[in-house]
Amino acid sequence: MDNTEYLYTAIILLAICTAICRAGYFVFGHHITLPEGLRSALRYAPLAALTGIVIPELLPWHPVEGPQVDLRLLAAAIATGVFLWTRNGFLLIVSGMAALWISRWVFGL
Repeated sequence: MDNTEYLYTAIILLAICTAICRAGYFVFGHHITLPEGLRSALRYAPLAALTGIVIPELLPWHPVEGPQVDLRLLAAAIATGVFLWTRNGFLLIVSGMAALWISRWVFGL
């Protein structure tokens, strides 16, 4: 099996595993009742996952030097401010990307 066949086989098998795991809840979910404590804890799972993805991207950590602050953090702060002011998700994305691109252009990065 060459690398291309191996890659496609791995992608297909992972897609099948993901579909089985996700479909399992829809197929058997009405037979299994979750305790109220677990159900209330699962409400925070998307926020925790998003935080686990966004924070390391905004503050990359180096073992010796610690967190590295760069223009992405500035753009995120501007986008957060725009969102808190307008409550508009589209403006959040546009302002964050505009702030990042403009700050990279201004600082020559």
